[in-house]
Amino acid sequence: MAAAAVLAVSGFLGSSLTGTAAAARAADAEPSPTQQAESRSLAGGTLVGYLHSSFANGSGYTKLADVPDSWDIIDLAFGEPTSPTSGDIRFELCPQDECPEVESKDEFKDAIKAKQADGKKVLISIGGQNGQVQLNTTAARDTFVSSVSAIIDEYGLDGLDIDFEGHSLSLDTDDTDFKNPTTPAIVNLIDAVKTLKAKYGDGFTLTMAPETFFVQLGYQYYGTGEFGGQDPRAGAYLPVIHALRDDLTLLHVQDYNSGPIMGLDDQFHTMGGADFHIAMTDMLLAGFPVAGNTDNVFEALPPEKVAIGMPASPNAGNGHVSTGEVNKALDCLTKGTDCGSYEPHGTWPALGGLMTWSINWDRHGDWEFMNNFDSYFG
Repeated sequence: MAAAAVLAVSGFLGSSLTGTAAAARAADAEPSPTQQAESRSLAGGTLVGYLHSSFANGSGYTKLADVPDSWDIIDLAFGEPTSPTSGDIRFELCPQDECPEVESKDEFKDAIKAKQADGKKVLISIGGQNGQVQLNTTAARDTFVSSVSAIIDEYGLDGLDIDFEGHSLSLDTDDTDFKNPTTPAIVNLIDAVKTLKAKYGDGFTLTMAPETFFVQLGYQYYGTGEFGGQDPRAGAYLPVIHALRDDLTLLHVQDYNSGPIMGLDDQFHTMGGADFHIAMTDMLLAGFPVAGNTDNVFEALPPEKVAIGMPASPNAGNGHVSTGEVNKALDCLTKGTDCGSYEPHGTWPALGGLMTWSINWDRHGDWEFMNNFDSYFG
């Protein structure tokens, strides 16, 4: 997958950002899956999916080797800490008594190499619903770096996905400026990721999958607020995204399992249709004042660095939308058509693509999400 370009970005609600599509395929040549994925990536259409590798659930176990070529970035779920504050991240394949079809570790490593040979990226995803990670001390920070490095090195992975949920990130009462955070757990996470990026170089793939509560809610509330009493987790991902924006490959906020969120039109938007995805994504592509303070703006991200996170099926999470609604959201954001009631602040043909929870659930649903993505992006 081609590296995302870093673009100059205007301030809050600045001029529209545009991108260029990949060169058209030769009419008389049928592209290979690898060429097709590369062409799609250059056009901004990357397909990201989580693979349940360390546990089983109702979707069933899927071997890495059986993941179709359409998936450009595969996030191995999950690396989890030995305790919330240890920073010691461990990753093991699903136990055979839980996943009878699980491959051997050697077969798993061979599958990673095969995916990489086809131009795919395979990452370790840290956290998830049950993996609370709080790097409250420099010792935990250093343990995080060493343990994540050990996983990356053992399996030959391409990088890291940060999927911190729950109470992993929370702002201290006096931490009010997202551009200059002081909360140890946030400062140490930023330092740890920068250390990993420096160790592995420019080829290190970094993605993030925060919930809307930790990002877009920051338009209304940030931390405990001026007078205290607010949830200290509100907007708590913003300092992490801001500090790592130059290192970031893709941000794919989870537009699911979310309560109503106020958009830039100062209206509340709820899950269940294209409108929610359009409004939430527009906030990332246009930028927004944090906690309504126009002197403290979270600047827009380049479109190549933004993907939309969606459930693969109704079983995968609250907020699933039909393929028709998926395409409406994409049409509005990339073409300026079919926007419905929400008017975004630009058109972004180079939008990064889609993320879904999960590859396993999409397989369970006869690959509806993947097939629609392939049909849309070509």
